[in-house]
Amino acid sequence: MFCPEPVFRTKIAIEKMQVGEVLTVRADDPAAEDDISRWVNRNGHELLSLKKNDNVIEFSIKKVK
Repeated sequence: MFCPEPVFRTKIAIEKMQVGEVLTVRADDPAAEDDISRWVNRNGHELLSLKKNDNVIEFSIKKVK
């Protein structure tokens, strides 16, 4: 999927979660690294980790609010 789809799906998943839960997102769009990282920061959540494995980027995001 290409942006903005990974950000959009991340937003929907986070909205369904409780504060303190952690979401793992895997994306293969290179733009997702910046787009999702910025979205997490703008929306007050916590990026716990970002890992790259070949062309897949994996984010661990903690819902803060």
